[in-house]
Amino acid sequence: MIRLCAKTVAETDLYETDKEVQNLIDWICLSEQIKENNNTIRNLTNEYKKIEPDCWEGVWAQLERMKELCKERNNLYEKQNNLKGQKYKIEKLLER
Repeated sequence: MIRLCAKTVAETDLYETDKEVQNLIDWICLSEQIKENNNTIRNLTNEYKKIEPDCWEGVWAQLERMKELCKERNNLYEKQNNLKGQKYKIEKLLER
């Protein structure tokens, strides 16, 4: 789907001339970014869960990695919320 959007943008002027096409392409791109972020969040959470038991044994380096994972995950959650907000706005425009 992303390839189709890229081809549409590259080979036509529809993105610049048709607001609905622009909104649909933006919606698709945002949806893909949300999917990618969700996968990254899942992977970070899984890594966190693998590290967590060892932390109770006092492994300092792993505790530090867990802190980094939490920060990274929280940053992605913020980005997710921003992307979802943008996607919602586009959906509202498409409903018109």
